[in-house]
Amino acid sequence: MKDSKTPVTAAIRVLRQHKAEFTDHLYDYEEKGGTAVSARELGVDEHCVIKTLIMEDDAKHPMIVLMHGDREVSTKNLARHLGVKQIHPCVPDVANRHSGYMVGGTSPFGTKRAMPVYMQQSILELPKIYINGGKRGYLVGIAPAVVQAILKPELVDAMA
Repeated sequence: MKDSKTPVTAAIRVLRQHKAEFTDHLYDYEEKGGTAVSARELGVDEHCVIKTLIMEDDAKHPMIVLMHGDREVSTKNLARHLGVKQIHPCVPDVANRHSGYMVGGTSPFGTKRAMPVYMQQSILELPKIYINGGKRGYLVGIAPAVVQAILKPELVDAMA
C-alpha cells in the first residue's frame, strides 16, 4: 500500500470546492490492469468501480462516458441515443489532451476541457462507487448522487 496522503489533483480540488464527501483509496497501479486490478486491490466488486472513458463522436466532439468497471459501453447504442453516426474511444494521446489527465488516471472531475458527461443510469442504483481521483492508482469512494449533483450527467443506457 502506498503512502495514504491524499494527492491534490484537479479532481480533488473540484470535490473539495463542492464540499463533497468522499474517501481516499490509493493502490499500486498496474499498467493496462484496468478496473479489475483496482477492484482487487480495494477488495470491492468491480461493478462498483466506475471507469471514466473519453470518447468522440464522428465530428470529433469529445465526451465523458461513465460505465461500470465490469461492463462495456455499446458505442452503437450511445450514438443512437445522441443522434450521431458513431462514437469511438479516443486514442490515449487525444484523451489525455481533452481531459488533462493520463489514461489510467482520468477523473470526470476537473477536466482540462469542459465536456458533456454521459453516465450509465444503473450506476445510480449503487450505494457507493469508486471513481478515479485524477491520478493512476488513486480512486475516491463517493455516493453516485454526489457525482450526479456535481457533474450533472445525462443518464443513458449504453451497456453492451
